[in-house]
Amino acid sequence: MSANDVSALLWRERELLEMLLFKLEEEQLLLTAGKTRWLQHATREVEQVLDRLRAAGLTRTIEVSALAQEWGAREDATLRDLVAAAPEGTWTDIFQGHLSAMTELAAQIKEVRDGNERHLRAAVRSTQETIADLNPDAGIYTADGASSASTGSANLVDTSL
Repeated sequence: MSANDVSALLWRERELLEMLLFKLEEEQLLLTAGKTRWLQHATREVEQVLDRLRAAGLTRTIEVSALAQEWGAREDATLRDLVAAAPEGTWTDIFQGHLSAMTELAAQIKEVRDGNERHLRAAVRSTQETIADLNPDAGIYTADGASSASTGSANLVDTSL
């Protein structure tokens, strides 16, 4: 495969990374707006983009390896290694541009993903606290599912009848 073909694969992978960032930001907007009804759809879309990224990454690894061998680098070369092995001139600049852009996108994706995780943890904690406050005297459940709440507390009984 030629350097031009590898560059085209890298462009496609960059587009997928941008799509992943977009889908994660959509998910974040749903979380911050409290629109959890649509969260499952957004999560499914993130997973679909991740599947496409895995396939593109595998293809890229194979093609970068072939090009790296052509340029005299080791067989298991990374994109960073390919930049170092590239002939002086245009290809070094092109592949360095891909590497820089993909590194920046990965950092942005990590930041948004971590923010989404914080939102989800806060939502779970809030839900747990709300449920716990609904019936504080519910007691503990036994192995058969019955409530073990004590009913032996004092009761007011009107005996004047």
